[in-house]
Formats: sequence, structure tokens, C-alpha cells
Amino acid sequence: MSIITFFNINKEETGKTMALAAIATYMSIEHNTKNLVVSTTNKEDRLKRCFWEEKKKPKFSFGIFGPNKNNILEQEGGISGLAKMTRSNKITPEIVTNYTRVVFKDRLELLLGEGTDREDIYDTYIEILTVANQYYDRIFVDLDYNVPQDIREKILKKSDIIVITTNQRLSSIEKIRQEKEQNPLFLSSKTLLLVGRYDRFSKYNVKNITRYLGEKNQVLTIPYNTLYFEATDEAGVPDLFLRFKKFIDPEDRNAYFIQEIKRASDSIIYRIQAIQAGL
Repeated sequence: MSIITFFNINKEETGKTMALAAIATYMSIEHNTKNLVVSTTNKEDRLKRCFWEEKKKPKFSFGIFGPNKNNILEQEGGISGLAKMTRSNKITPEIVTNYTRVVFKDRLELLLGEGTDREDIYDTYIEILTVANQYYDRIFVDLDYNVPQDIREKILKKSDIIVITTNQRLSSIEKIRQEKEQNPLFLSSKTLLLVGRYDRFSKYNVKNITRYLGEKNQVLTIPYNTLYFEATDEAGVPDLFLRFKKFIDPEDRNAYFIQEIKRASDSIIYRIQAIQAGL
């Protein structure tokens, strides 16, 4: 059981959410494990668009006996509904699944966080993760920068692996270098660096970034891929990865994308195993 948190150190766009969606989907297809993705955003949920088409929200209607039950379930799903169970001391590992949406049965579920900008909900995240970690093999947390700092720090402390994402702008890479000198988190064995929306033809390529940051292991990447980034806006990520699984031509333009996702996934799994073994 492990918690893998994706995080960026400021509000700059780094492709964090798209990187998490790619790695979580890949691992769910390639490994026989139960995986949960937890969104913590209080804005429009990009993760949801990766997997499901947007539907119009039903109007809230009242019948003779009060609010329609289906409307209640619609409003109280995801983190919001689970937070209520947590505050009532009714949360159990099995109950968590009642508030998730299934992508792949027994492989990948998503706990939506849209609209969770209330302090009483933020305060339940740690307990929710603790309980869910008893049921799922891997939990992927998309840690939004708008989550209060004290809650972010608690989630990062509880995480088994932290994937810090950046882009290829020199100013962003320099910010990472400064953080490595000042922030112990960047020197922790549980922290990995990943470049999102990566362009391998940039002069700030992975070899140069790795060397500039003084990393022992090559920095991870999720390359920009046209098919993937279109799929993330069209609820097409699950089908796309199932199609990618059939690609066998190493010269295919998508092969490099899958190769780097595999490298990132393998690195995360290896680091978890090393930490658990006390290495």
C-alpha cells in the first residue's frame, strides 16, 4: 500500500495533472493492482475530463417527500460526500469505494474533488487517505496548489513518494535548483523530479536538466503527445492507452511517449520498493 503524490511548487503550469493521469492509467493496465486517483482541486476538474464526458448537471427538484434522492447522491459524491462520512466517524475502507467513479473495474477508480474549497473538507483529507490506503494498492494524489499550506504539508509528509513536476522553462528549472538547496523535501529519497509536456528537441533536454540540477538519476519526463493531450479533453484516455498497448513498432511516433511513461512508472515502483526495504 502506498501513496504517490504529484505536486508542483507554485501555480505555474507544469502538466502535473496530465502526467498523473498517464502514469496512473498505464500502471492500472500493466499491473494487477487496485489503484485510486484522488483529486484535490477546488476548480474545474481536469482529471474528470480525461475519463468521462461532461454532462449537464440535473436541476435540483423537490418531490412530495422532499429532495429527489438521485439529486442528493449527485451533489454529495466524491470527496464532499466522503468528508461527511469522515466527520460522522462512519468511514471505512470499503465505504470509500461508494464515493468513487470506476475507470477500470478492480483496477482504477477516481475520487473527484471538484467544489472542495471548504476548510471542513480539507481537514478530512488525511483521514480519507489513511483509510483508503488500507484498501487500495496505490493511491495517486493530484495535490492542488490551492489546498491550504498546512494541509499540503501533511499530505506530502504522509506520502510514500512525491513526484515534483516542472516545465522546461529556464526560470522554472532554476527555481527547482534553488529549492534543492533550501528545502529538505527535495533531498528526500522519496522525492522524484518529472518534466511535464516534455519536448526532447529543446536545448533544455532531460540530460541537460539532470546535469544542471545535479541529480543522480535521470529526471523523469512525460513527453508532449498530440493524441494523448487531445484524449485528455475528450474523455479518451482509457481507450487511448488500451490502443497504445498494441503498438509494437519502435519507429511509431507514439513509441517514445509510452517508453517514457514506462520509465516513470518503473522508477516510482522501484523507489517504493527500495524505501520499504530500507535501502
